[in-house]
Amino acid sequence: MLYHIVSVVVTATATKTLQATLAPPTAHKEHRLQRTVATYRRALKDSFESGADTQTAVNDVVIGYDLTSYAKDALKNYVPQLRRTYNASELDDDHPVRFTNRGWKLDHSEERTHEFCWRVPQAGRGNAFWIPLCINPAQRELWAELFTDDVTVGEFRLQEHRKNWVLHVTVEYAVAEPDEPDDPTPIGFDIGESKLLAGCACQDDTPTQPMLYDGGRARHLRKEMFTTLRRLQERDADWRIDERFDHYQNALTDIVEKASRQAVEYARQFENPVIVLEDLSYIREHLDYGTWMNRRLHAWAFARLAGRIEDKARDTGIPVRFVNPAYTSQTCHACGHLGSRNVQAVFRCTNDECWVTEYQGDINAAANIAGRLDPWGESLSLKPTDDDTLQDGSTFGSATAHRAPSAKPAQTTLAEWG
Repeated sequence: MLYHIVSVVVTATATKTLQATLAPPTAHKEHRLQRTVATYRRALKDSFESGADTQTAVNDVVIGYDLTSYAKDALKNYVPQLRRTYNASELDDDHPVRFTNRGWKLDHSEERTHEFCWRVPQAGRGNAFWIPLCINPAQRELWAELFTDDVTVGEFRLQEHRKNWVLHVTVEYAVAEPDEPDDPTPIGFDIGESKLLAGCACQDDTPTQPMLYDGGRARHLRKEMFTTLRRLQERDADWRIDERFDHYQNALTDIVEKASRQAVEYARQFENPVIVLEDLSYIREHLDYGTWMNRRLHAWAFARLAGRIEDKARDTGIPVRFVNPAYTSQTCHACGHLGSRNVQAVFRCTNDECWVTEYQGDINAAANIAGRLDPWGESLSLKPTDDDTLQDGSTFGSATAHRAPSAKPAQTTLAEWG
């Protein structure tokens, strides 16, 4: 097997979310945290229900609320997005409080038990207060780099999770991005429901040696976790809730690690591999509203799995590219026509001239994702989308224009992957 040596240059940035749990607050600080969350959610609900779709319109609603300007500015950015970009029709009751990065302040001392402390923004001069953070040890290096110019803080969010307060901080930092080879083999990965992960390499525009990673174990764990924790809450068995939650989260983390490792090993068997993933940033936003949507998407931690594939690929020297996810599940990889996917695992092509009748749905989607890697920028999207910008700022080509039917059904059919 031949491998091309690729030079490594810093040409890209990566975004991660740091997580920390607030140390148990005093009764006074607890009251202020609860008041901040309640006020923020009222302001969000009122501005959303008012139909405000511009920053000015949102400002007219939230200006009278007793919130820091950092929270109000975050609302002015976020509420218009809910309507225009994410088509939200309802809001989750458990919405986090968002702050813009202007309000970010952190203190550090290795002499303390909790070496990092966060300054909690509060309305009114002199009302902000400090609180210790229990950070994830695996993220300590990035937390420390927040005091350098190497990491840029984005939006940060505060949310109550069971009996703990959790802080999420979005950070952006430079990464070593492998050069894309001259003759790449695109490897598309679809993260989905019938299968947790489907991979498909495209060689000469032909899907080759697809892989499937079953998601049944993850679905079972999430369903069991939801049911178990709800019953424990009904019994007020608080000491058991944390224990069982940690058990399920560790099991799910193990699944994510194994699936991402297998994905990169699959990609490495091809010459000049380039991993292609869907840009799922819009899904992360959907996690903040809609009870049914929340449960469905939380069950599949899309961004978490994609992020681990990206991390492992970069460590191996394999380039990673992100493409627009529109219609990857509904488009026939062979002819480019829209088809149907009424049954989750089955894609049906509606083009009578195409050799494809039924195809394994996740592999079809993975082949479409791989096909959207276009180093020459000549492909056209199947239909216009609201935003065709990649994470690196360049535009994407979907490679879904109609092509002539294949001479022979050389690709994997549904029967082989039933």
